[in-house]
Amino acid sequence: MGRINVIGGSGFIGSRLCRSLHDGDTDFSILDIEDSPVFPEKRQACDVRALDDLRAHIQEGDVLINLAAVHRDDVRPKTLYDDVNVTGAKNICQVAREKNVQTIIFTSSVAVYGFAPPDTDEKGEIDYFNDYGRTKWLAENVFRAWYGEDPENRTLVIVRPTVVFGEQNRGNVYNLLRQIASGRFLMIGHGKNVKSMAYVENVAAFLQFSLDIMGGYHVYNYVDKPDLDMNHLVQTVRGQLTQGRKTGVGLRLPYICGWLAGGVFDVAARLSGKTFPISRIRVKKFCSTTQFASAAHDTAFKAPVSLEEGLQRTVQYEFLENHDDAHRFYSE
Repeated sequence: MGRINVIGGSGFIGSRLCRSLHDGDTDFSILDIEDSPVFPEKRQACDVRALDDLRAHIQEGDVLINLAAVHRDDVRPKTLYDDVNVTGAKNICQVAREKNVQTIIFTSSVAVYGFAPPDTDEKGEIDYFNDYGRTKWLAENVFRAWYGEDPENRTLVIVRPTVVFGEQNRGNVYNLLRQIASGRFLMIGHGKNVKSMAYVENVAAFLQFSLDIMGGYHVYNYVDKPDLDMNHLVQTVRGQLTQGRKTGVGLRLPYICGWLAGGVFDVAARLSGKTFPISRIRVKKFCSTTQFASAAHDTAFKAPVSLEEGLQRTVQYEFLENHDDAHRFYSE
């Protein structure tokens, strides 16, 4: 196996993956537009939108892991989704052809399924509802076309993680945990909706596991099982934060009230140009069941950390310990 280039390796998942590669004495390089907070000496300045950047840093026979993406809900201008996620994929494949790269691992997303039926697996209907899901699907097609040009010699692994959480991340799961920790959390809806989640260390471990897949085309959802419903998740976090003094989920708001409030904030956002933590799409996401099946569990891969332990580690690190000087990763 050639040297591993982690494209987008300065981000949340990439940093965890690079730590694991480093601990295993695996040769790797980080290609990223941002500095790496963990391995600055390994990072090469690289924008996936620039062919010459990729040509300068990818060597003959390298292995590519592509984590580079625009993924927030509030990205402006919206053309960035296509520029980074789709054009970036085209550029990576172009340089892969030029440099005789035979193995690419691409992190897509379950966002390609949209609001999918419970237990949607890798054969589920593609029904994205936003630009992130749309451009991830288009990028998958770019990589599939690259693989299809020489399937006898190339390897393509597409990994579609569900929502990823963990220490130092400032995405949607952190925002939920922060609201619970503040004591101002308000449950919207009945709370029986199930959420598939993935702890960052496990996602990184599965990407590393994927490096040993030799030959062929493979697609995996990545989910840590068993899934939790919102009531269980909130109860677990409240119990840890209060050392068992508080049980239940606290105050509850009917879904229709939350949906109407989200509409008010949507109007305010359009008029003011500001971004607010509440919107109709976020209320809908919060109250929807997003539950996925995963073929990853049919492989020899074993997640190093249970979902509940990952959640406990995150709560402990973020709210029960002091890490004010630590780097933070901002995402959805």
